[in-house]
Amino acid sequence: MKPERDIGYMKILKTAPGTSVQDLGRVRFSQFGIPNSGALDLRSFVWVNHLLQNKDSDAALEICQPGLKVQFDSPTMIYLAGARASAKLNGKVLSNPGLLPIQANDLLEIGAMEIGAVLYLGIKYGFQTEKVMQSRSFYSGITQSDFAKKELRIPYFTYKEVPASTSSKVKWNINWIQEKVIDAYPGPEWELLSKQSKEILDSYEFTVSDLKNRMAIQLNELLPNSLPEMATAPVFPGTVQLTSGGKLLVLMKDAQVTGGYPRILQLEEQAISILAQKKPKEKIKFSLKTFS
Repeated sequence: MKPERDIGYMKILKTAPGTSVQDLGRVRFSQFGIPNSGALDLRSFVWVNHLLQNKDSDAALEICQPGLKVQFDSPTMIYLAGARASAKLNGKVLSNPGLLPIQANDLLEIGAMEIGAVLYLGIKYGFQTEKVMQSRSFYSGITQSDFAKKELRIPYFTYKEVPASTSSKVKWNINWIQEKVIDAYPGPEWELLSKQSKEILDSYEFTVSDLKNRMAIQLNELLPNSLPEMATAPVFPGTVQLTSGGKLLVLMKDAQVTGGYPRILQLEEQAISILAQKKPKEKIKFSLKTFS
């Protein structure tokens, strides 16, 4: 029997800043100045869809701050992965959330994030918000919503074939979220750095600042900078820029597609996932790699 494809809605009753619908992003539109967008922590996002037997590209809710409360008006199945956060379903604490069957009028609450900073709420078949430029990822000026706000109703396909037992649970391993060392490759302007700056990047620990969002993450420590100004050039999620004042900016998924600061490092997807899960004041250390 095929599952029914009626439309249900998840209503936002309460939310903090930074909650949005995300998928794999808009990956072929940078030539038009359109940011990639998409899930900050791709590792957790893909895992959510895998457990729900969704397509990798199906949209999930990305939660970047505690304090979310939602209500479902129709049956479905959900899964939570990413940060370790306190969660309640109809007031009952979820100690080890697995695949969660949802019934009409169920209430889900997300509280404090104990480990990590980004949580994904995946849903069977993915959320069915508008698709613009081949993506459902929220972005101001492209989609109708930039972030989820109170009273927003997010559509999804209903799913009534709930298994009789959900006692078997796949444990989400979050050890990698706590990893401090992240791999980084030389950026286009790496060779212009002084020997001192290269040694600092290779040996120092850097602190995630309070200036952390979907566009970029700024690190607190300054790096000596004597690089000349450069013409605007392409940048990507994971590009590490060095400002004229010595600040390190790590570009994230909503970053602009061009920039004028030197591009001294480039992070790969796994490193972006780890960095996205860091809270302000947490430390990271770059492990410099070479292309071979």
